[in-house]
Amino acid sequence: MKFEEYRKHDAVSLAELVKTKQVTPLELLETAIKRAEEINPKINAIVSKLYDLGKKQLQTLDLNAPLAGVPYLIKDLGPQLKGTLYTGGSRLLKDYISDKNSVVTNRMLAAGLVIFGKTNTPEFGCNPWTEPVLFGPSRNPWNLNYTTGGSSGGSAAAVAAGIVPIASANDGGGSIRIPASCNGLFSMKPTRGRVSFGPQLGENWAGLTCEGVITRSVRDSALYLDLIQGASIGDPYTLQVPSRPYIDEVKIFPKKLKIAFTYKMPHGLNASIDDENIEAIKKTVQLLTDLGHIVEEIEFPFSKDVLINHFYKVICGETSATIDYLAEMRGKKANVEELEPNTWLLYKIGKSLSANEYALAKMKWNDLNRNIAQLHTKYDLLLTPTLGRKPFVIGEMNNTKIEDLTLRILNKLGISTIVKYTGMIEKVAEKTFGWIPYPPLANLTGQPAMTVPLHWSKDNLPVGVMFTAPWNDEATLFQLAAQLEQAQPWFNNVPTI
Repeated sequence: MKFEEYRKHDAVSLAELVKTKQVTPLELLETAIKRAEEINPKINAIVSKLYDLGKKQLQTLDLNAPLAGVPYLIKDLGPQLKGTLYTGGSRLLKDYISDKNSVVTNRMLAAGLVIFGKTNTPEFGCNPWTEPVLFGPSRNPWNLNYTTGGSSGGSAAAVAAGIVPIASANDGGGSIRIPASCNGLFSMKPTRGRVSFGPQLGENWAGLTCEGVITRSVRDSALYLDLIQGASIGDPYTLQVPSRPYIDEVKIFPKKLKIAFTYKMPHGLNASIDDENIEAIKKTVQLLTDLGHIVEEIEFPFSKDVLINHFYKVICGETSATIDYLAEMRGKKANVEELEPNTWLLYKIGKSLSANEYALAKMKWNDLNRNIAQLHTKYDLLLTPTLGRKPFVIGEMNNTKIEDLTLRILNKLGISTIVKYTGMIEKVAEKTFGWIPYPPLANLTGQPAMTVPLHWSKDNLPVGVMFTAPWNDEATLFQLAAQLEQAQPWFNNVPTI
């Protein structure tokens, strides 16, 4: 199969070609590998080549599996694949080999997906852009000078560039939705507990994180979630089973929905939204109105305080614990030379937080949960920009020379000194949340949320919009996504790289 033909298909239609024997799994894999070899040197999406492993999987492939033969890439953070390198984008794990599969990996393989590589990610997913020291930056296929977003930036770049139609992603503060927005793709962040983290973890980042996928078509995301969802033995969560498969939801247009929208920043955040993101919302509001939905503007439902005190503190504590957990797993303590300066700062801040501070930050999530649930008694969905800005130039969000020097000095001093230097902590957080003011809301509450590619900027960079639904209501999101996909198709809008 030639690449031009391969790219015309999503995962569902590629699997159908295999089932009807119009193409073999080996032909699909060879096409994907050829495309990877051609384009990956430009975009740096794949950081671990598993070509031989992919071909070996074909020997035992169940041709009756729903996605049999579809080439697939997994993020090098989250899902583990036995016998392969697992780095989490960090020098701390640059030599670590996974000793067992994750539950979600087993479900990917059972679905018939053929794993032939791992994708780039920032160190432990701590940055919402993908520029790790270990592997270097991933580059956006729409413009190689621009960010892919993060932390699933490598996966998004690979899908946008046509290496695969679908790639794994996970999301602790927007890491599925951010790169989907930057690369003109669709993504769904599932409800907390929808997908198991077993057996390595019960929950990740105190429940902020979930597993998902980035795709070009809505139905690919729907079928994938059908195939990988569900608890495993010992999980802390068991969710209500959907009333019908998500792949069926995409065939049903939604009822007349009442949708709240805003493009204002959280109160108190020292940042302003790009005009392109405002334009994306205005166009989406008009499209929704034309489709018969009721759309009303509201004030943004949380403030900067939620991001800094309730989200960022927990991230610091969880990152610190994760680094110690991984260091124990590899049998050697972490040191300052193995981690990027910002990650080491998070590590030290996390160690300095008291159990009381961490528990209080987590406890405050309840207030937000109750307030958002109240919002959803009036509105079916909440519409916001996915991001505060369109994609930025690679390197723009990195520390300045002065910031980097300051961090390196602080990192060599005691914990108490770092904690007292609150201005630095606040500055790092403000810069990050000016880029991602909206996505963390759904991670804090555990709600499902999706990014839909409905707008491109004047300089042809993707700008996504985000819909958030009540707990356990991925169905309404999939229904609306399918309606939007039909009303304003994006599948054939691909970069020319």
